[in-house]
Amino acid sequence: MGRTRKRSTLARRAIAASAALVLGGGGLVALNAYASAGQGWNSKPSSSAPEMSTIDCPDVGNELTEVPEGVRDAVDRELATLDGQITVAYQRFAENRERIAEDPEFAEQQILQPLENERLVILQRIVALIDREAEAPRGLERLAPCTLQADDDQGGGDQGGDGNGDGNGNEDGDGGGDDGEGQGQGAGQAGNGPEASDFVDITTVRPNVDRPRLRSGASRGSFTTDCGRNENGKFNPDNVIVAPGVRNGAHHMHDYVGNQANDAFASDEDLADGATTCRNQGDRSTYYWPVLRLQNGQNEADAQADGGGNDQNVGKIQTPSEVTLTFAGSPVSKVTAMPRFLRIITGDAKAFTNGNGNANASWSCTGFEDRQLKDKYPICPEGSKVVRTFTFQSCWDGENTDSANHRTHVAFADGSGRCQNGFRAIPQLVQRIVYDVPPGPGFAVDSFPEQLHKPVTDHGDFINVFDERLMRRMVDCLNQGRRCT
Repeated sequence: MGRTRKRSTLARRAIAASAALVLGGGGLVALNAYASAGQGWNSKPSSSAPEMSTIDCPDVGNELTEVPEGVRDAVDRELATLDGQITVAYQRFAENRERIAEDPEFAEQQILQPLENERLVILQRIVALIDREAEAPRGLERLAPCTLQADDDQGGGDQGGDGNGDGNGNEDGDGGGDDGEGQGQGAGQAGNGPEASDFVDITTVRPNVDRPRLRSGASRGSFTTDCGRNENGKFNPDNVIVAPGVRNGAHHMHDYVGNQANDAFASDEDLADGATTCRNQGDRSTYYWPVLRLQNGQNEADAQADGGGNDQNVGKIQTPSEVTLTFAGSPVSKVTAMPRFLRIITGDAKAFTNGNGNANASWSCTGFEDRQLKDKYPICPEGSKVVRTFTFQSCWDGENTDSANHRTHVAFADGSGRCQNGFRAIPQLVQRIVYDVPPGPGFAVDSFPEQLHKPVTDHGDFINVFDERLMRRMVDCLNQGRRCT
């Protein structure tokens, strides 16, 4: 699977840590919610050369579309090791940023070359694992080198989207924007983002949601499951889909609702037997996403823990004020049941360095949800709340509950709402998560450290553990045009 990139014009502007961010159009003035000596939304004066902000490594997992079933877990653990190597290298880069700016050779000799050597060892292990059961992939070693990347997404650009996310980086909405000037190297409470230019006044964004027209034969119903708002406070930095058996495989903290047995070591049997926060006990599915933190100078209990402060994710974790989990039908056909233990990831946790190929973030505000942002956080007017929406893939290959890269067994429908390439329509999960946070650029989503808490990295994960009876009821509701809970 190829890597795509979106590049915008480099633009940088210094901003004082305590200065107000004034956004045009709506005339909204948003004061920084966190500003203190040495931290906050600080930056350095712009210069003729772009300042490097992070480490960019090829996403090996996306390239591995064919991995024998018998070695997938072992390969996933090796991929998690690659992520850990990047985290360590990024920390060294961050600690030596000024020296690197003065002497680029330091980065090459002391950070990038050692990282390439470490990655090469893991890539060779992956090749050997696959070679046990199938033809070994060729040329994987070309993915070993990494580079430094500047934060060049500063100039506004396409901030809108279609509100549905086709997973192909197609942003054909009329996104609004800021004044086209970036804010320079930002900090945030964690010291590695977000920055002021990652936020935009939602009132300046034009409506951009365009849904396919319902056709004859559409499955017009809906099914809503109530699984709470993570009032239990179930968090961990694991990801059993992409890094089974690896503690802190995500390097960021997740909120969990639904199944309470989900951690790095959970098997399908564990999930089937796990307790659930869902009101209907026939739904033992697991729904999880990166936590949102308030950047207000306060620390969470994980300030010195993996996934938290050890991975530059700091600030008070915010419990959503509302979580809605709705399954929708197809605009052009009936839907078929999801297989039990189907795994779906929507969005890309590494979209800042990977590009928009799999990005599917959608940020908005209550009262403005016809305006969706993909690569900006929203600044909401007084009385309006921040909304994250995850619209999952709705086409299934009819055979597999997972795939080697955890993506190719499911797909988005095309612009007309049809599934392509022999895929069949399944119920489409839409997660809507609402937060009551203070107005202004004072929050951030958890991310891999090198992803700089960029809004475009937002993503959601789902494992279907509906019992067969409840899944049949869901499908009937959708296909018969009823609204069910």
